[in-house]
Amino acid sequence: GKQETLGVQYANVETPTVEIGGETYNVELVIVDNESSPEKGITAAHNLVTSGVSMILGTYGSGVAIAAGPTFAEAGVPAMGITCTNPQVTIGNDYYFRMCFLDPFQGTVLANYAWEHGSKKAYCLSKMGDDYSVGLVNYFADAFKKLGGTVVEEQFEQGNSDFAAYVANAKKNGCDVFFSPVSTEAAALIINQAQAQKLGMPILASDTWDSNVITGAAKGTDLEIIVTTFYQEGGDPEFDKGIKAWIEGDKTNLANNGGNSELAAVTAMGYDAYYVALEAVKAAGSTDPAAVLEALPDVVYTGVCGKVVFLDSGDADRNEAVVKKCNTADGTWEYVATQTVK
Repeated sequence: GKQETLGVQYANVETPTVEIGGETYNVELVIVDNESSPEKGITAAHNLVTSGVSMILGTYGSGVAIAAGPTFAEAGVPAMGITCTNPQVTIGNDYYFRMCFLDPFQGTVLANYAWEHGSKKAYCLSKMGDDYSVGLVNYFADAFKKLGGTVVEEQFEQGNSDFAAYVANAKKNGCDVFFSPVSTEAAALIINQAQAQKLGMPILASDTWDSNVITGAAKGTDLEIIVTTFYQEGGDPEFDKGIKAWIEGDKTNLANNGGNSELAAVTAMGYDAYYVALEAVKAAGSTDPAAVLEALPDVVYTGVCGKVVFLDSGDADRNEAVVKKCNTADGTWEYVATQTVK
């Protein structure tokens, strides 16, 4: 989640104040670490609401967002997910909004891409008990089967670090594509095994793989890695130039971005989220969470990742995903297409 937070922090440096009722207020970011754990996420959520924030941005990771949601609802503090794509984040929670597209859409885009590029049999690997990867595999599998494809599904347990058997099973089953929308830590291990065993099929993944952790692991391999995400570097040159200079100018920012200034889409989404939050506060004319909650559904904002308009569900009306491919020669992402589904 550090890369997502970097976008919020950069926006705060760029625009540190907000005008409310003719007065200028400094905008303070209260940042807590939920350690990507649903259990610890509840404690982190409680720490945020007791600190007196007007609005919550995040959290990175759908499972943690789902766990934290009731805490925000009970406290009456609006939250806005930035890149947590599982539908359950906002369902049944009138206090949780979201800026990104949802996994039923993302899974369908990925299934269509696989099918249109000649895949008939897909191997799908998710993490047991993980709302995000399990849910996204289900959406992908449903869409892929409707197109006429067949699916081989497996799950790995929490703490697993050996993916040799899973890669071998994908090959043994004669699959055409390997789909695994898991964390960057697991992804790097999968990449290592895929290269060691000469996987021989494209690897498809989702927004979690859009990271320089992935490009670093894939550099120098002969793998084909394709992901869906929210933004590709180059989409807004002025934004790119400013935030890259800011990242490179601070060793902590550089470390939080994985050691270089390559932009992840979650960073661009975090940047937009900050400005959506400011628009909500300005529209509310108040820092009171109840007033911000009332104003938020009517906010319309166009940022570097596109236009944000909220549906009655609290989700943004998003129907486009950026598809990009890893250039394994130099360890960078290359834009492939902007894709929609009917």
